[in-house]
Amino acid sequence: MALSSDEVERYARHLVLPEVGGPGQARLKAARVLVIGAGGLGAPLIQYLAAAGIGTIGIIDDDVVSLSNLQRQVIHATPDIGRLKVESARDAVVRLNPHVAVETHAARLTAETAQSLIGTYDVVADGSDNFTTRYAVSDACFHARRPLVTAALGRFDGSLTTLKPYASDARGRPNPTYRCLFPNPPPPGSVAPCAEAGVLGALAGIMGSLMALEVIRTITDFGEPLVGRLLMVDTRSMRFETLGYGWDDANPLNGTDAGT
Repeated sequence: MALSSDEVERYARHLVLPEVGGPGQARLKAARVLVIGAGGLGAPLIQYLAAAGIGTIGIIDDDVVSLSNLQRQVIHATPDIGRLKVESARDAVVRLNPHVAVETHAARLTAETAQSLIGTYDVVADGSDNFTTRYAVSDACFHARRPLVTAALGRFDGSLTTLKPYASDARGRPNPTYRCLFPNPPPPGSVAPCAEAGVLGALAGIMGSLMALEVIRTITDFGEPLVGRLLMVDTRSMRFETLGYGWDDANPLNGTDAGT
C-alpha cells in the first residue's frame, strides 16, 4: 500500500527504523484494529494508534463522557462532557491524523455480538473495565483466530499480555489463551470498580501506550511480543516484572475439556 508524500513526512521517524521502514508502515496503513473501550486505557491507545498510521480504527463503547473521566481519559476534553465517547474519540483521531478511518460502535460488546464484530478486524485491543467483557472478547478472539492485546488497571498497578492462541510457540506447543492465564472471572463483588477503588491517572497513560506498542508490534512483527508473558507494572515502586505462562491442558476453552 503506497504512502502519499504527506504520509512519508508524517511517518518519517518510523520509516528510518529498519524494524519498521516502508513495508512496516504500509502494513500499519492496511491494518484494521478494534479498540474495546474509549476510557482510561483506550484513550492513549487510540491516540498512539492514530499517530502511528493505523488505516482503520474501530472503537466500541456505549458510555458518555463525564467530568470524572477527564483525570485519565485524555482523548476527551471538558467540552465533550455528555457526548458519546466514541464520537469524542473519533473527532480527536480526525484532528490528529486525517489519514485514519474511524468506525464507531456506540454499543456494549456482548458474547452474542463479539464474534461477528471481531471477525471484521485484524487485531483487537481490549481496554474494557469489566470481567464480563474481557472474557467475551478473549473467547471471541480465540474462535475468530484474531490476535488480542489486553490490559487491566489496578489502583497503582497494571498488567498487559498479548494472545495468539491460533499459533504455536517455537517448540510446537499451542500458545495460551486468556483462560489459560485466568480460567474463570473472580467472584462478583470481589474486585472493587474504579469508582470505588480509585486509579492513578498517569498509570492509564503508561498501560495504554504499552498496549499501542504491542498492537504495532503485532502488525509490523518487530521484537518479541508478550505472547505467553504477562507484564506487571507497579508504579508505587516503579517495578516492571514479567511472568511467563503457558497452555493449560485442562482449560475448558482449548484443552482436553474443550466442548464440554
